Amino acid sequence: MKTYVFILLSLTLLLTSCYQQKDPRISLRDDVRNSSLDNNIVTRPVAHAFSALIGEGIVIENAVTKRNAAGLLEVHVNGFNKSYQTKRFRYRVEWLDESGLVLETKTSVWTPVSAMGKSPFTFKTVAPRTEAVNFRMDTRKEE
Repeated sequence: MKTYVFILLSLTLLLTSCYQQKDPRISLRDDVRNSSLDNNIVTRPVAHAFSALIGEGIVIENAVTKRNAAGLLEVHVNGFNKSYQTKRFRYRVEWLDESGLVLETKTSVWTPVSAMGKSPFTFKTVAPRTEAVNFRMDTRKEE
């Protein structure tokens, strides 16, 4: 019987953690939402532990490129932190010319980003020269 209760609780927790809000423009904080397993004060530690156990983390949803008024390439990165914990990481962008070769720039440095738990995040980076037609981005864990 205990096994069935544990399995039922685990499945319910898994299904509620997969819940997606209908309109991404509206953010409801934990204390405003209705009481569910992942934000109930009694079950919240279990949900957070389960999130850490399955290794939830950062997901990059898309990276949109466009030219700004000055003719420089802009990259807008949109992502989501699936974890309950704030995730800190760094990114570095290497700008590529039309041949695919890396443009030497002083702006290719590791830049810190912080993403709140269970929240979307976005950041923008701009090429330093008009010769950039593409990019390559690398990430690493914040130390």
